[in-house]
Amino acid sequence: MVIVAHRGSMALEPENSIAAFRRAVDDGADLVETDLRLSSDGKFVCFHDAMLGRTANATGPVSGRTLAELKEVSLRWKGEARLRERIPTLEDLVSAVPSPLGLALELKDPRFEDQEVCATLVDRLRALGALDRTMVLTATRTKSTAMREAAPEVPIGSITFALAPATAVELVGPFWPLLVINPFYVRLAHRRGIVVCPLDPRPDARLAFYRAIGCDALLTDNPSATIAALRNVEARA
Repeated sequence: MVIVAHRGSMALEPENSIAAFRRAVDDGADLVETDLRLSSDGKFVCFHDAMLGRTANATGPVSGRTLAELKEVSLRWKGEARLRERIPTLEDLVSAVPSPLGLALELKDPRFEDQEVCATLVDRLRALGALDRTMVLTATRTKSTAMREAAPEVPIGSITFALAPATAVELVGPFWPLLVINPFYVRLAHRRGIVVCPLDPRPDARLAFYRAIGCDALLTDNPSATIAALRNVEARA
């Protein structure tokens, strides 16, 4: 199965940091997932929350600061500031995760509902030489539609709490209990040509189940631990 590093190797390094992205690469992840927001001057940055306080030594909205101001903010790790770890840009991400590893970008900022913003993202990825190894993830149909209109060639993943897979996407990330409630979920998705990656960033206790029902990919906070656990499951099979 494909291993997707959730916000990098966030169990071992500050989430959505360059250290976490590089650790994910070293740990053997196939794709690195991160969250995209925009600064007040329209630059793409890797940050999960709308507000800075939980994972950075600053307060207020990410969208309220320019890129230069965000670059002065340090990320937190277990409550303490990591002064050398700053909020990465899209360019930093691409540099830290070399080809051919994939990039999965969750579109968090509401401005991604604008087709022009999505088109700007696509243009930037193309200029960085990373478009052909990138997919986008969204939890809303509005963002999916805007991205599809801007760049039909970019694969789209849907983060979902619905009991059946979506139809107009290439990947679904269902909240993992849905796969228990609906044991035919993966089979139906595959009939529609859709890849399944459970929304379960701590999947190790359920690896045998995911393997048995045919999941294609695994999201994990700790790629090295998940890869080792999966090998043990496969050895016992």
